[in-house]
Amino acid sequence: MSALPRRPRRAPKPEIPEDELPSFLKSSSESEEEKQEDEWEPKKKVARKARVPRMKVARAKKPTVAPKKPAVPRKRTKKVAVKEELDTSVPIAASGGNEGELKLWQPKEEEDAEPRSLAKKPLIKTLGIIQGRPTHGMENAEGPSTSSAASKPNVKSEEPGEDFTFDEPPLKKLKSAMCPQGKPVKLAGSAKLDEDHKMSWDIVQVLSQRTGIEEWVCANIIQLFNDDNTIPFIARYRKELINNMEADALREVQQTLEELQTVAKKVHGSIQKLKKEGKLTESLLTVLLNCKTLEELDHVYAPYKTGSKGTKAQRARQLGLDQAANLLIENPRELNLLSYVKPSVEGLSTVEEVKSGVQHILADMIAKDKETLDFIRDLCQRKYICIQSSLAKATSKKANEKDVNKFHLYQNFSCNIKNIQHHQILAINRGENLKVLTVKTNIPDGVKFEFSRWCVNVRWRPKAYAHAELMELLRYSVEDSYKRLIYPLLCREFRSKLTSDAEKESVMMFGRNLRQLLLTSPVRGRTLMGVDPGYKHGCKLAIISPTSQILHTDVVYLHSAKGFHEAEKIRKLLLDYNCATIVIGNGTACRETEAFFADLIMKKYFAPLDISYCITNEAGASIYSVSPEASKEMPDLDPNLRSAVSIARRVQDPLAELVKIEPKHIGVGMYQHDVSQTLLKATLDSVVEECVSFVGVDINICSEILLRHIAGLNANRAKNIIEWREKNGPFVNREQLKDVKGLGPKSFQQCAGFIRINQEYIRMFCSQQSELAAEGHKAATNEKQGKKKTKAAINIIRRPNPLDQTCIHPESYNIAMRFLTLIGGSLSDTGKSDMQQKVNAVIEKEGMEGVAKRLNTTGQTLQIITDGLTQPEGFDIRKDFDKPDFKRSIVCLEDLKVGTILTGRVENATLFGVFVDVGVGRAGLIPIRSITEDKLSKAKQRRSLSLGPGEKVEVRVREIDIPRSRLSLDLIRVL
Repeated sequence: MSALPRRPRRAPKPEIPEDELPSFLKSSSESEEEKQEDEWEPKKKVARKARVPRMKVARAKKPTVAPKKPAVPRKRTKKVAVKEELDTSVPIAASGGNEGELKLWQPKEEEDAEPRSLAKKPLIKTLGIIQGRPTHGMENAEGPSTSSAASKPNVKSEEPGEDFTFDEPPLKKLKSAMCPQGKPVKLAGSAKLDEDHKMSWDIVQVLSQRTGIEEWVCANIIQLFNDDNTIPFIARYRKELINNMEADALREVQQTLEELQTVAKKVHGSIQKLKKEGKLTESLLTVLLNCKTLEELDHVYAPYKTGSKGTKAQRARQLGLDQAANLLIENPRELNLLSYVKPSVEGLSTVEEVKSGVQHILADMIAKDKETLDFIRDLCQRKYICIQSSLAKATSKKANEKDVNKFHLYQNFSCNIKNIQHHQILAINRGENLKVLTVKTNIPDGVKFEFSRWCVNVRWRPKAYAHAELMELLRYSVEDSYKRLIYPLLCREFRSKLTSDAEKESVMMFGRNLRQLLLTSPVRGRTLMGVDPGYKHGCKLAIISPTSQILHTDVVYLHSAKGFHEAEKIRKLLLDYNCATIVIGNGTACRETEAFFADLIMKKYFAPLDISYCITNEAGASIYSVSPEASKEMPDLDPNLRSAVSIARRVQDPLAELVKIEPKHIGVGMYQHDVSQTLLKATLDSVVEECVSFVGVDINICSEILLRHIAGLNANRAKNIIEWREKNGPFVNREQLKDVKGLGPKSFQQCAGFIRINQEYIRMFCSQQSELAAEGHKAATNEKQGKKKTKAAINIIRRPNPLDQTCIHPESYNIAMRFLTLIGGSLSDTGKSDMQQKVNAVIEKEGMEGVAKRLNTTGQTLQIITDGLTQPEGFDIRKDFDKPDFKRSIVCLEDLKVGTILTGRVENATLFGVFVDVGVGRAGLIPIRSITEDKLSKAKQRRSLSLGPGEKVEVRVREIDIPRSRLSLDLIRVL
């Protein structure tokens, strides 16, 4: 009975074509009244009613099996996909692929014309795609790079809940198209900000203004993030939608987008709270919906916070002076201040008190007016606003002298906010937090005078004649508004903006350093001796094999009377294990340990071995050695010896080892303790995920820790993958990932392109299992009952796909097969020189865009396909990055002279300069002013003038301070 009256109210939903669009897709010319009407209860109710009938209809047709139905199609779909996968090497017919891709490029008008009653089609289309196109369950990708059949029409009617009902890959949610001309892409998907979060500003426009990125790109990025796509996936497989942006730029846009969404959500919460308390007015609602920053929201909402005594303006309004303030602006001829005087009422007993109340109300109105605030902000942009810091008077007596000396540069400091450096802001903030410095923002008096003149004569000018007394009251109100409300707001905004920008740049610099460090080229094929130096507790040694297995661990006391005896022990170990490379950590006693080994090497003590050594950063090694991961990995090893193992592995495979350590402990940042820890962790985790994903992991040999950082995976999914591998044997192809518990279509889409399956290993495995595979195939065809046997048989008959060892995403396999047909190649030639020749011949003849158009795909997707087909087996993107320097001798700081030219490696990059290790035991600093564009390597693409850890540079000694162990360098060039 209760369901009957609801249906008439739900029915009108499909007839609302444009109101369903999120706020940032609506025309910005809408009036405030229209937005407010749409914002509240009527709109909210319609939105809630819309989803229920569609779900009810779906359940009504199969009421008896509703709880179990979602699981059944998922299993069937996987089984069908597995059975059809046997013909992977057969090229796809070009005609079938072209139809689907042509549909993806249909104009928006045709898509809008599609009825919303197609909710059942995903099941039919899924089965059709699986039966007609083997192993391409993911080809219904979101975007033009992987055009798929009928992906456009169905997207509009698809609801989030229906993805899992029919086991349809949620890739179809993206309804954007490539826009090579740089025109905006109209997205049909709704943003995470629901209709109650609609603001008076367009989120796409504001995001574009703050990031300097085209609006159509911002619209696409919003949609991609709302569809839970990861940064590595977007940066590699959705290039055409983001105009080829890099991962770092995407992270900045994501942070700005999250800030805007946070503002919108907090505004919504404030509106709901004020509405319940009965304090919400139309003017207040308009002001709240105009807020673009948290500072603006705090400025508006502060008087209404719990426990607030109320502002002067609120108290004046309670006395009934609101009408008088409005009359002064709207019709001053009718305003008689004497009529508001009530001798018995406090606050209204005299004309002066009435004037004061009116002044407070006017000041509040001026301070919350959008046009007024926009004017004053624009005015400040054209004026000289500066940040000033000085030594705090109270602190100068009590503070630690050491802390005071740290901030000697900022004890009498002044700088224009347009020119101040990010590291200066962070230093000033730290000094202020320690109560060593006093900081203030200086806005010149000219701003106040020009603002007051504009308010009185333009924006707040009375609409009729006002006598001198009222005009004077208006002028006082403007001055009071500026001094008491607007000036503090501007100061907070300037400080907040400077701090936010400085924190972001510091975090991004940290991320760039971390990325450079993680992508250091691995040292393969060497047996290494890791040395964790120390004095009292000795130097810990660990010898590891070329496959990272621990061969031997020991402790030697090099810096004692037993030095010669210990040298004999080390020589024997190096000879026994044929180890010619030593890795020394840069911690305590590093310099002395380095000198010990360098002296022995120069005397050819280790002959016949040609020994070399390198210094590596050991930051975080001690933390990792006592972590649960280290205990699980090396349960029988003393924690002190684990650090030596970690040091050696950092050189052998930096990425695999450094992902075990929390990023902020790696030691390549600046002011990391002063910035937002939430932002820092999110950025660094994202950088690790990007690096691991772009390098790729062999799923059959990688560790669980490394697997956690692949895009689309987490700790639980990584654990399930390892358990599946241990139970069922190695993965034969990427499609088997769909059989892993908890790894759904979306996770598969995000991670599949970054998973590698070594074909040589799989071919060996498959040859050993050939008899079992034949028996399993026979059992699968004869057995009509017994699901477990059928599933086991299907898993056995899976065949390897050479494309699974490449960076080509499974959603593009059909295009890759058609491209192979076009060039006359075969999958067996993947990574060989013959394939390179065939690809180059076709690309030179028709051009990348010409071939892409012929295959009905994009140039970016075709580039990934050609890279994947031509890159040799085992290709590693880290080969383009520098390896550690191995040396045999040592240089002291005392040996250097001003003007000496040296080569070294970047150890850490900051916002004020770059620290370079030139092999003298003390890193030298290259000031930021010395790093110019003409000195940077053109082969390496950078978004800013910055160097990263591990890069080799040529420098000139500029200044030497031996007592303070300081070395200043000038950059000559990047090698």
